[in-house]
Amino acid sequence: MLVVSNSSNAFDSQIRTDAAIRPLNARSLALSALLGTHPPQLPARAFVALARLFDIPSGTMRTALSRMLANGEIVRDEGRYLLGGHLLDRQRAQDTGRRDARLDWDGRWHTIVTATDQRDVAERRRFRSMMANHRFGELRPDIWMRPANLTGPHAPPEWISTSGSLDGIDPESLVRRLWDLDAIAAEAHRFVHRMDELETTTDRHDVGSIPEVFTTSAAIVRFLRSEPLLPPELTPAGWPVSDLRRSYDRFERSLQALLRSFLRSA
Repeated sequence: MLVVSNSSNAFDSQIRTDAAIRPLNARSLALSALLGTHPPQLPARAFVALARLFDIPSGTMRTALSRMLANGEIVRDEGRYLLGGHLLDRQRAQDTGRRDARLDWDGRWHTIVTATDQRDVAERRRFRSMMANHRFGELRPDIWMRPANLTGPHAPPEWISTSGSLDGIDPESLVRRLWDLDAIAAEAHRFVHRMDELETTTDRHDVGSIPEVFTTSAAIVRFLRSEPLLPPELTPAGWPVSDLRRSYDRFERSLQALLRSFLRSA
């Protein structure tokens, strides 16, 4: 549980939680549904049914799907929509975030620097997305680092990539420069608290409860995708994200059971 010292802090925490659990539009609803499905494919009728449940017009959902098709984010095959393109990398990164880091850490760090001065907006976005999927922190513009307890991305020729030990800086200090660990821990506490609330108040047989639970689930998945998965040697004592992962497994199973029941009836 998140402990706060006064009512003002409690109010501020609720504001931050509401900001993290933001409403889903048609595109983000479709994308979240596919990212949470294995394999990532759903029939067209599932998106229309979900749209109605979220009070999104069917035409708005169809327009969003058409735009996602045109952008290469999804593909269509015999009446089903499948996740495609770089979003498959995002799903893999999302799935990695559901589990604690598995590799031992030998003290080495990955460092990636972009060697190209002139890059268009699309290339900059692609690079930042790649760094986010591999949980790198940005030390300064175009210099990204992380402990080598996770594998790094395959570096194209326009990147400078290296792995090795550090000299001249304390690893714990570097971690604090790359990530705001206090903010990450506080957010994890808030999500655990929110799941506890929903598990107490949600009627698991009422499909009307799906939007609130689904939206919370999508926010937690986004959070776990960005959490750095540090090695134990660099993780603060009492780190709450591992507890969040365990709690979310139970929360997600309950949501998927409710979704399956709803989509069958739809």
